[in-house]
Amino acid sequence: MNTYDWISTMDLSDPTEYNYVEVSFKLGARKEFYANEHGAGRYNTGDWIVVEAQTGYDLGQISLMGELVRMQMKKKHTSEDRVLGKIIRVANERDIEKLEEARNSEKRALVRARSIAYTMGLDMKIGDVEYQGDMRKATFFYTAKGRVDFRELVKSYVHEFRVKIEMRQIGSRQESARIGGLGSCGRELCCSTWLSDFKSVNTAAARYQNISINQTKLSGQCGRLKCCLNYELDTYMDALQYFPVKADHIYTQKGRATLMKTDIFKGIMFYCYDDINMRGVFHPLDKEQVKTIQAMNAKNIQPEDLTLFYDVAVLDKPKEVGYEDVTGQIELPSIAKKKSNNKNKRKGGDRNQNPNLNNNQQNSGNDRPKKIVRKADENTGSNSGSSAATDSTNNSEPNSNPNAPNNSGTNKRKGNWKNRNKNKGDQSNNPNPNNNNNTTN
Repeated sequence: MNTYDWISTMDLSDPTEYNYVEVSFKLGARKEFYANEHGAGRYNTGDWIVVEAQTGYDLGQISLMGELVRMQMKKKHTSEDRVLGKIIRVANERDIEKLEEARNSEKRALVRARSIAYTMGLDMKIGDVEYQGDMRKATFFYTAKGRVDFRELVKSYVHEFRVKIEMRQIGSRQESARIGGLGSCGRELCCSTWLSDFKSVNTAAARYQNISINQTKLSGQCGRLKCCLNYELDTYMDALQYFPVKADHIYTQKGRATLMKTDIFKGIMFYCYDDINMRGVFHPLDKEQVKTIQAMNAKNIQPEDLTLFYDVAVLDKPKEVGYEDVTGQIELPSIAKKKSNNKNKRKGGDRNQNPNLNNNQQNSGNDRPKKIVRKADENTGSNSGSSAATDSTNNSEPNSNPNAPNNSGTNKRKGNWKNRNKNKGDQSNNPNPNNNNNTTN
């Protein structure tokens, strides 16, 4: 747990020196008081010191000195006679290196200790391991529902770790305080920072504060009810003293009205009629007005309606805001507009978005590469082109007989010779004698 020695930061001389200090071990997981026989001026808050232990020595950091230690000992009900440990000396670099080695070995020891306890079938959970500064002793903190016979377990730990073993049972809240973490509020756990004593918390604290009984939201990391439920409980209890008693139901000429919710700090109680036709309307009444209606009901007098006790126009009037913080507000697009756009796309909205799509599809057939037919002779003319086209169409037809020989080349040569002979005949019948053609030679 964190402590702050604010007196040491001020340049003030303490005329009444107090020869006891508070020493913190393992980042505040454990704190103890030790006697300072060397004088208050030799050590300062935050110094690493070597202190006495039951077996060997331990290494810690001074967290409090002076008059604050006296107040802390009084708070924890610790007298000076019960402080047996003493400060030996200031820690050197070798001591700090050995302490870091011990802290690094604690993780491996925790994993190994849990596996040994699991193999032995013990109903317990090893929560944390703490080595002494000289690595001669190891303390295992565990949680269990009942009594556990760990005599065989201690023998296994001694054989495994070769140090003196101490088993210490703690509660689930103490385990969370040692391990630490973040709460649902986003801050570090109270039990691991400043909370020193744990008070009992029950569900009545949540009921008085009008909090819904949700076990997952009301429980902390320890699995118990959150300690912060008691922080504001006294304020709620003081405010509830001025509310009417047994005001769950009140009666009017329109029927019985039942209490639905209560605004404790505003002093407003919300009622709703039991009649099905009027069940959805809430009637906010001041606590003094509810007391008045209760007094009328005690005299067998029923008011006409609950709306007579409050001004409906004032409730419906919008609240005027002089200043409003808009930091972090982001304008998001409407969901209905997105849904309508998606429906248009499904029904053919893509065509409307790209009107040239059909023209491109129609022109896609003209963009195909045409087959180039090589002419057999330069002088074949138009007839040769038509014959070549017919030959190309004939050759493009699939062969019905896969075993028949491919005669496409021979058919093409025969067609070319026929065209040549036909052209010779046309030249002989041509009456123009000046038409000289190389093919007649």
